[in-house]
Amino acid sequence: MKAKKAKVKPEAVNAALAARKGPVSQFIARHYRHFNAAALLDTAKGYETHLAAGGKMLVTLAGAMSTAELGISLAEMIRQDKVHAIVCTGANLEEDIFNLVAHDYYERVPHYRHLTAGDEQALLDRHMNRVTDTCIPEMEAMRRIEAVVADEWTKADQAGERYFPHEFMYKILRGGKLKASYQIDPKHSWMLAACEKNLPMIVPGWEDATLGNMYAGRVITGEIKHVHTVRTGIEYMAVLAEWYTKTAKRLRNGEGSIGFFQIGGGIAGDFPICVVPMLHQDLQRTGVPLWGYFAQISDSTTSYGSYSGAVPNEKITWGKLGAKTPKFIVESDATIVAPLVFAWVLGQ
Repeated sequence: MKAKKAKVKPEAVNAALAARKGPVSQFIARHYRHFNAAALLDTAKGYETHLAAGGKMLVTLAGAMSTAELGISLAEMIRQDKVHAIVCTGANLEEDIFNLVAHDYYERVPHYRHLTAGDEQALLDRHMNRVTDTCIPEMEAMRRIEAVVADEWTKADQAGERYFPHEFMYKILRGGKLKASYQIDPKHSWMLAACEKNLPMIVPGWEDATLGNMYAGRVITGEIKHVHTVRTGIEYMAVLAEWYTKTAKRLRNGEGSIGFFQIGGGIAGDFPICVVPMLHQDLQRTGVPLWGYFAQISDSTTSYGSYSGAVPNEKITWGKLGAKTPKFIVESDATIVAPLVFAWVLGQ
């Protein structure tokens, strides 16, 4: 009987792939062999394979990824054309710029689990807004950005012009009014990288962010005369539908498709993934492909009825993913996982 050929072990395959990369990737290949660690590596390899086939990648940002300074790795992904569109919450849109201009005033509270109500009140009295272990300084960050962007809102309102939230942020970055206030290496700002690339961006639910609240206040007082000076919501969905349709059409002649890399859950992920079933079911557009890759980093629990924690196969029933779509989920902390996935894709 002819002897069976020995299978190549996964660790050997991964080691060979990492041999052409840097030390971080080589560390991942050597140590990340099982459970969530293996899922992380599979996700990264899938991302790389998707791009190599000519695909495009949409990345979604939930939570406080900007305050976590994900920009250190995400900005480089954008600069190297590993990300082709971003969907994020209003908080992530603005907090990257808060960090850009006020980083030196941020305070870390490593003992945040032990803070009393009195400790929290003391932070409030100092205008320090806490996000887990990090406090954002209101005056140096939020109010400084408010003054600059409010000027743009007023100009647009008086001129009868309308722009999306991210377009206003692109305007103030390109205008250079904040440049003298930069307190981090500009290479670490994903918003600056996105602005330089004029990256397509969608910001659903912007109204609940700090700047969204400030804008609403100006509408209520009458300082802003036209509530729709800042475009949001349904208009964003229409823009996303147009971007998806045109991008898919350009890829149709090749083998590439559009991928979906979801960091966290919530509206940042739920809003954009619905564009495909909308195109199929509500607009009756045939020939529009499903998402061609899906990955999610989440610690949400499915058993609580959480959509954010639902396994990718559930999305098949909603017409978002196909049975053969490469699907990955890493049930872990995105602040740990995402930079490592990005490091692998960047060959670091």
